[in-house]
Amino acid sequence: MPASSYAYLGPEGTFTEVALRTLPEAATRELVPMISVPAALDAVRGGEVEAAFVPIENSVEGGITTTLDELVAGRPLMIYREVLLDITFALLVRPGTKLSEIKTVTAHPAAQTQVRNWLKAHLPDAAWESSASNADGARLVQEGRYDAAFAGKFAAERYGLEPLVTDIHDAENAQTRFILVGRPARPSAPTGADKTSVVIWQREDHPGALMELLQEFAIRGVNLMLLQSRPTGKGIGDYCFAIDAEGHITDRRVAEALMGLKRVCPQVRFLGSYPRAGVAVEDVRPPRAGTSDGEFVAASDWLARCQDGRF
Repeated sequence: MPASSYAYLGPEGTFTEVALRTLPEAATRELVPMISVPAALDAVRGGEVEAAFVPIENSVEGGITTTLDELVAGRPLMIYREVLLDITFALLVRPGTKLSEIKTVTAHPAAQTQVRNWLKAHLPDAAWESSASNADGARLVQEGRYDAAFAGKFAAERYGLEPLVTDIHDAENAQTRFILVGRPARPSAPTGADKTSVVIWQREDHPGALMELLQEFAIRGVNLMLLQSRPTGKGIGDYCFAIDAEGHITDRRVAEALMGLKRVCPQVRFLGSYPRAGVAVEDVRPPRAGTSDGEFVAASDWLARCQDGRF
């Protein structure tokens, strides 16, 4: 694979591929489907591709744990972009298949939570089997291994299937968030509508331990957009925490919050500062009083004058 390529969760016809193609830079890269999220991210770590594009969160189920765990462990990677994609499913079948004939269905596990009620209402006796991706489920239906697959309507033509039912979703306005991940480098310049992602580890477990860590953000007026615990693998009850916060690492309030965490946590992994998808700069709430860059600078200058006896 050439270095000027992007890996993504394949095969062809996944929601991931559709989301990736919304990035302008994708038009100038070779897009390489991979069998799994770990395979895509390992291709980045190994220098086989420039970056990987993978799902990390959906509005129905929450965080995609496979992606989160890959970012928590292994050689560090950084997030450079994110994309939000509206998700609705179609029930794809081989031509001529009737709804009453469907006994087995397949899709990615994350899809199950988004079509569970529809499945219960329309195919209550169908057996569910998970597939590596929704598009891979369509491929398995094409091969005759299952009767139907939940996937994007756009995948039907690619796999010679028919969309028997379209616009399937248990939750209105369901979205999935995807990220472009590369090897660590200098974060892109702040846009004014940014997000910073980190993973933090507790030094010890005691009452209020997590609250003490989160106060590093709260007292500096940094709003959190995601907080998810993930097991460290060291034992029951031992967790680290993935956090998305509003702002850029070059914002003084964000930088000082991260420095505070670094002082008190045994480990902090910086996952990147990058533009927020679907948010215009003019729609970003201004910093809370006392937390703007100018106010941090003024406070720092005042302290310097006090130290010099110039107060």
